[in-house]
Amino acid sequence: MNQKIDRRSLLKSGLLAIGGMTLAPHLSMGAFAGQPITMDPENRIFRSPMVREHFLPENFKAPKIVARLSSNENPYGPPASAQKAVIDAVKNGNRYAGRDMFELVEKIAKKEGVTADHLMVAPGSSDLLEKVAIVLFMNGGNIVSADPCYMSMIRVAESVGAKWKAIPCTADWSHDLKAMEAAIDKDTKLVYVCNPNNPTGAITNGQDLLDFCSRVSEKVPVFVDEAYIELAVGADTQSMVSLLSQKKNVIVARTFSKIMGMAGLRFGYMVALPSFLKEINKITRGGFSITNTTVAAAKASMDDNDFQDMTRKLNHEAKLYLYSNLDKMGYKYIPSYTNFVLFPVSIQGKELLSKMTDKGISIRSFDILNKPWCRVSIGTMDEMKTFVNALGQLS
Repeated sequence: MNQKIDRRSLLKSGLLAIGGMTLAPHLSMGAFAGQPITMDPENRIFRSPMVREHFLPENFKAPKIVARLSSNENPYGPPASAQKAVIDAVKNGNRYAGRDMFELVEKIAKKEGVTADHLMVAPGSSDLLEKVAIVLFMNGGNIVSADPCYMSMIRVAESVGAKWKAIPCTADWSHDLKAMEAAIDKDTKLVYVCNPNNPTGAITNGQDLLDFCSRVSEKVPVFVDEAYIELAVGADTQSMVSLLSQKKNVIVARTFSKIMGMAGLRFGYMVALPSFLKEINKITRGGFSITNTTVAAAKASMDDNDFQDMTRKLNHEAKLYLYSNLDKMGYKYIPSYTNFVLFPVSIQGKELLSKMTDKGISIRSFDILNKPWCRVSIGTMDEMKTFVNALGQLS
C-alpha cells in the first residue's frame, strides 16, 4: 500500500465521512465489466446499466407502513437482554466506551479464536467495507467481485479511483470462483466475496470458497462479507476466519444487524491479519464512533443464544411459508440462505412499489438485465401473510 496519502485531502473531499447512505451503494447493484457507472439525476444515486432500483416519487404520500420488508432487518430484535443492557448503560452516556469496548473486543476475539489485534470494530460492517475501499484504492487498481453483489465496498472503491471487474454469477447465482480467480491481474488490489450473497440470497459452497480463499489470498487480499452467515439454515458453508490461523491474507466482516437484531444500534467487526489492520489504521480507525450503549447491547446479544436460535427458526419458517405461496402463484424465486428472497415479477418496478406501498408494505424493486424483480425481506409470519395476500392481488 502507498503510504503517501494526504489525510487532509481525504477529509476535504469528504471520503472519510462516506457512509452507506451518502453514496447509497446498496441501492444500486450490478454492472457489466468495463461499462461506465453514471449518476442518475432522477434518483440521485450512482447506478450501472445492469441493475437499477426503483423509487417512489418524492411527493408520494404513503399510508402507514404495516409490513416493513425492504431493508433485511430482524423483526424480532433487539433481544430483551440487549434492551436492558442499553437502559443500564445510558447513565454512563457521558463517558466513552473505553474499558467496556476492550472487553467486547476480547469477547469477540475469543469467539473467533483469534487475538484482539486481529479485530477492528465499527458502527456496522458497511463502515468497515468502505474504510477498506478508501485505503486500498486511493491510488487506483481494480477490485474483483461477483455481479450482482452487495455494493457498499464497490461503490466507494470506484469513487476513489478503482475499476470494478464484475464477474457474472453462475446459473444458480453462486460465485463463479474460477472466473473470479482468472480475472485477477497485476492491478488487482482486492477480491470481494459476499456469502451468502446480497441481493440474490444465494450461497457458494463452503469448502470451495475455503479452497479459493486459501489459494487466492497468496496473490491478493480476499475480503469475505459474512453478514448473513448465521441465517444460512441447511447450507454447506463455513466462516473463512479459520484461514487466519494459517496467516492467509483474508478479511472477514460480520455484523450484529441481522441475527442479533441490532440494525439501528449499529455494530460490526472485521477479522484480519494484524499487519493488514495496521495499514487501515494509518488512514482511519475503527471503534471510536461506537456508543457505550451499543457496546453494552452487543455484549448482551452475544450471550443470548436463545434469541439467535429463535430468530433463525422463525426466519426459516416464514421463508418456507413465502416459498410455498410463491410456488402456488408461479413465481420462480432464487433459493435464499438469508432473510430476504429475490424473484422476477411481471409488473414494472415503480408500479409494483406504488401498489405495495398503497397497502402499507415496503419492499425493494429492481430491474435486473432489463427485467423487473422484487426483493422482499422476511418479516414476521403475519407480515409475510400480508405480503402474500397483496402479491396475490397483483397476479
